[in-house]
Amino acid sequence: MKLVRLRSAGGELEAAFAPEAGLVGCSLTHRGEELLSQRKGLEEYARTGSTFGIPFLHPWANRLSGFAYAVGGNEVELDRDSELLRLEEHELPIHGLRPSGLRWEVEERGDGLRASATFDGERLTGFPYPHELAVDVALADDALTMETTVTPTSATPVPIAFGYHPYLQIPGAPRAEWEVDLPVDRRLVLDGNMIPTGEGETPPFRQGVLGERSLDEGYELPERPRPFTVSAAGRRLGVEFLEGYTHAQTFAPAGQDLICFEPMTAPANALISHDGLRLAPPGEPFSAAFRITVDA
Repeated sequence: MKLVRLRSAGGELEAAFAPEAGLVGCSLTHRGEELLSQRKGLEEYARTGSTFGIPFLHPWANRLSGFAYAVGGNEVELDRDSELLRLEEHELPIHGLRPSGLRWEVEERGDGLRASATFDGERLTGFPYPHELAVDVALADDALTMETTVTPTSATPVPIAFGYHPYLQIPGAPRAEWEVDLPVDRRLVLDGNMIPTGEGETPPFRQGVLGERSLDEGYELPERPRPFTVSAAGRRLGVEFLEGYTHAQTFAPAGQDLICFEPMTAPANALISHDGLRLAPPGEPFSAAFRITVDA
């Protein structure tokens, strides 16, 4: 599988993306050390959608509470047997439609790229909102920036609920020593299926040592969000929410050397609940950007 490899001007950061596997970011190295958890790897992601690296979650991030939703005059019934769907432990659809079949055209720039794809064909049975996708990636010595643009291509507005799922790790330091900072005031209350109830509360954990703690939490971002960070062994990794993202998820399962700070343009289940859901009007681009920062 062909990879597009990027290198920052000073050579501090290198990144790789796989256009044939949904444009997943499959590597981000700082001074030769890998910052992305590889989990089951690229081939498994391409085959089954098992996430790793920096996957693009589209057209929705996180879970839906069922297989039917209605937005903008369209009533959609998802086929639970479709190969495009991924089901989680509660047998609910998660993380949008699998990346297989989405054709990305890529322009390489050495320290960046621009990728574009048309959302059409069989994918419209699960998300009947034709649009174009564009992803701009820029690599500096201290950051990887990703800007994603959705442009409706029909008279139908496009619901905006996509996100990303960066699997971060700090080489050279055990998970138990990682220091986490989550600058948020409102955690989403979840039901037994991990679906937001519409209520919020003060997060019980916002700063401190990760230790053996397990996290799988959704948050409403403040108006001026500060970066989520993890630090250890003289290195701090962060996720900055630059524009367009209103919610985030933190995922750090116990026993796994990884933590995810996930930018989301809507809360989980927004296609069904309509909470926080925005629509891109016909012909009007919607853009969202985030940055992974590296401070040594």
